[in-house]
Amino acid sequence: MTWKILAVDDDRGMRFLLRVALERKGFQVTEAPDGQAAVDQVLATLPDLVLMDVMMPRMDGFTACQIIRNTESTAHIPIIMLSALTAGEDKQKGLDAGANLYLTKPVSPLTLVETVSQVLEDANH
Repeated sequence: MTWKILAVDDDRGMRFLLRVALERKGFQVTEAPDGQAAVDQVLATLPDLVLMDVMMPRMDGFTACQIIRNTESTAHIPIIMLSALTAGEDKQKGLDAGANLYLTKPVSPLTLVETVSQVLEDANH
């Protein structure tokens, strides 16, 4: 099975790096440039996992995470917050919004792939 990952970040370069790291390991990756686009795409395509930045225009990652988590058809989708915000309260806010995990940038490609794989495995057993 090919896992479908939605990479959400307003930085095009970061989305490219996420895509390359994940596609090398066989994941199928789609992208969204902000939280609103992420919510729209999740509702339309139901990815297997969402990698969500926090600080983005139109809608931040916390709000997008809450919407995905509070929508019945998408509540089961694992969400990994991936942010440059490193303070403990930001991590807690991400988890309170419904994220399964909160990673801080920069993250190595190996750690990213291992983390995504583990969260998918945990969510599907």
